[in-house]
Amino acid sequence: MSEEVDQEAMMAEWEAMAEADEDEGSGDVDVDDDESQGSSTRVLDQSEIDSLLGLDASAGGDFNESGIQAVLNSSLVSYERLPMLDIVFDRLVRLMSTSLRNFTSDNVEVSLDEITAVRFGDFINSIPLPAMICVFKAEEWDNYGLMTVDSSLIYSIVDVLLGGRRGTAPMRIEGRPYTTIERNLVMRMMQVILSDLSAAFDPLSPVSFRFERLETNPRFAFIARDANAAILTKLRVDMEDRGGTVDLLIPYATLEPVRELLLQMFMGEKFGRDSIWETHLTAELWQTEMPIGAVLDEVEVKLTDVLNWKEGTQLSLNAVPDTEIDLRCGDVGMFRGHMGQRNGRIAVRVSRNLCGEERQE
Repeated sequence: MSEEVDQEAMMAEWEAMAEADEDEGSGDVDVDDDESQGSSTRVLDQSEIDSLLGLDASAGGDFNESGIQAVLNSSLVSYERLPMLDIVFDRLVRLMSTSLRNFTSDNVEVSLDEITAVRFGDFINSIPLPAMICVFKAEEWDNYGLMTVDSSLIYSIVDVLLGGRRGTAPMRIEGRPYTTIERNLVMRMMQVILSDLSAAFDPLSPVSFRFERLETNPRFAFIARDANAAILTKLRVDMEDRGGTVDLLIPYATLEPVRELLLQMFMGEKFGRDSIWETHLTAELWQTEMPIGAVLDEVEVKLTDVLNWKEGTQLSLNAVPDTEIDLRCGDVGMFRGHMGQRNGRIAVRVSRNLCGEERQE
């Protein structure tokens, strides 16, 4: 009896364990279903929304754009690169280093920070005030560009040209307009830079950048629409412990006349023209054989008469021994001359060059 009771108790215990396992399994499935439904309808919190839009406030002011904001801004200025501009501005850096040393009688180092494509309106809004903005004109291209000099470089140039002592950082005065002396000194420096910019473009395309006017208010320096794209070049000018930056803004519309030249990968590259290939092609053309046919005369005949021709039919031509005949290559008349005999063969003596007459006409 005890054995039967033990077996019945054991069977009851096994059944209870099996039912518990089934309940746990069904509970897991229900939880998974709830999680899948919750994940599909879950609402994003503010931090996730900011991360998606690229507005991560925790990164501070100088945060990298990401998410939708990066996608939108990446298509703002999607213009083609102009490889030759890198060479032009590298040449400008070398020329400015020499000319500014002669201009200031000081040790000047010029470096190229970056070349970027920006919107004109964004650049105008980013100019700090007070500022000196030079509007210059490209005479041969019949368009304009901008040059801005920051305050630190303005005071450094004034300090150097007026005999300031080395080793003392120039004092930066905020909130006041620039004086006439400061404007005239900086204007001379701008003219030196424009002269170097013209010399930098000379190997590519001769152009003269002429100083147009000097503005202190960005609203009066508009040379293009806000949405127009432009090339922005930042140059760093260092004079031992002093210096600043110069920004050159050239709209794409200004560079349009020399766009094909700026697309070159190296100086002197020629598109669609190769002197070696031209020489080889010319030599081969001179050795080319071409058939020339001598046309005695042309007669118009009805098609019915041609269909009735038989062996022995004669066709009368309106040609006499003194009549000039045409020498043609295909359908193009080349020469005209008289027919005769030479060494027992029919020959033609050329009397006129029809191609030469067509070229003269």
